[in-house]
Amino acid sequence: MWDYLPTLMLGAWVTVELTFWSTLAGALCSFVFGLGRLSANPLLKAVSVSYIEIFRGTSLLVQMFWIFFALPLLGVHLSPFTAGVVALSLNIGAYGAEVVRGAVQSVHKTQLEAAKALNFTARQTMWRIALPQALPEMMPPFGNLAVQNLKDTALVSLITLSDLAFRAENLRNLTQDSTTIYSLTLFIYFGLALVLSALMKLVEHRVGRWRRAGAR
Repeated sequence: MWDYLPTLMLGAWVTVELTFWSTLAGALCSFVFGLGRLSANPLLKAVSVSYIEIFRGTSLLVQMFWIFFALPLLGVHLSPFTAGVVALSLNIGAYGAEVVRGAVQSVHKTQLEAAKALNFTARQTMWRIALPQALPEMMPPFGNLAVQNLKDTALVSLITLSDLAFRAENLRNLTQDSTTIYSLTLFIYFGLALVLSALMKLVEHRVGRWRRAGAR
């Protein structure tokens, strides 16, 4: 067992990097397209709806294959790591966009009416009234999406990236010790998920401080 750990931990580090960058980029996509779906601009709204429906309605694995294998035929060449980050972030961003949309729409209408009465512009209302109240509501679903994204990183092994799943499969092929290797892999994924959940809980706690302060 101890002989397998160094190789698996090298793969785990690649998994951590993938999770970090794709979750960060996915969060950016979530806000851009989630707010875009609420936009009064019909073109921006149409682009946002199309993105959300396409990436939520198709397989992440096929999206990853298309980005890695099909884009080079159009002249766009991406490394396995970059292709993995792009596919994962676009996929999680589509689900996160619906979280953003739902959280913003959950802000009570009286808050928006008060902002209008104070002569706030639509942008001021969004950034100063709606988003500060919606952000704490987004955090629990975002935490779930981040953990799901961590588990989805295993798919990058199919585009030759040496992540945790890829290295586990290579070890199994060399040693035929499936039980030990895959048990270790499960425990490593579980440990990473626990750490990620704890970090997201910490972010959720910090984001929600304004609500607790207002309740005093």
